[in-house]
Amino acid sequence: MPEGNDTENIKQTAGTEPKAEEPKKTSRAEHHKNLDEKYPTHRGFWDVVAKNGFLLLTHMFCDMKCIGKENFPANNPYVVASNHQSYPDGVLIIDYLPKGHFKWMCCLAASDLETNHGSLGRLIMRVGRGIAVDRYGNPVRGLIKAKKEIEKGNICFVFPEGTRTHTGKLAEMKDGAAYLAIKADVPMVPVYIAGAYQIWPRTSKQPHPLNGLKRKKIRIYVGEPLHGKDFDNDPHKMTEALSQWMHEQEELHWDPELG
Repeated sequence: MPEGNDTENIKQTAGTEPKAEEPKKTSRAEHHKNLDEKYPTHRGFWDVVAKNGFLLLTHMFCDMKCIGKENFPANNPYVVASNHQSYPDGVLIIDYLPKGHFKWMCCLAASDLETNHGSLGRLIMRVGRGIAVDRYGNPVRGLIKAKKEIEKGNICFVFPEGTRTHTGKLAEMKDGAAYLAIKADVPMVPVYIAGAYQIWPRTSKQPHPLNGLKRKKIRIYVGEPLHGKDFDNDPHKMTEALSQWMHEQEELHWDPELG
């Protein structure tokens, strides 16, 4: 029957057709190599221009000051451990680093900053020379990469809470910043930001720097560097000291409008 011949022809044709090529799998070593080449992200000319423009506008529309900036080490590398109140916290701190240190600055950043926060997230990632870390999975690769960068002389910003505050108050702190400082044998500089949450909380798509015609205040407090040897090179003990200092600052300075 013709139908049978047609069926046989289809079977024969199907048997001789080349199979579609399977996508090439990337080995774990290649994947890690790709990550090492990608991070820290590249900071370009226009990223620096955007950073400078943002800080200019911040000083125009906000009353921003830094207390204790002399506590930043004169020489890099070191780790900066800060609370996290708003999107641009890292950029606010950058403004008070010692001269010449900005070019050495990189940061640990949540991997979803590149994918889930639009052009602003990608810009912050580039300005901060971000090193992506999976805050919902295994952060080890990000920490290892950050340690390598510190050992090259870079300054690494870390937000030990892991994400921006939901309430304006401090959340539990993780040991990542202390781990990096101890493993790379560098100081860890504690920084407390006050007032940024009142201006740009995570629930708002844009900042609100003015209260009527009055500029709202941002205060950045820089504490004395912490050294691993003073805490038996134990990241958990060092994080406890950082958390205690942070809570003391929160008690004193959470609302800079009252100070």
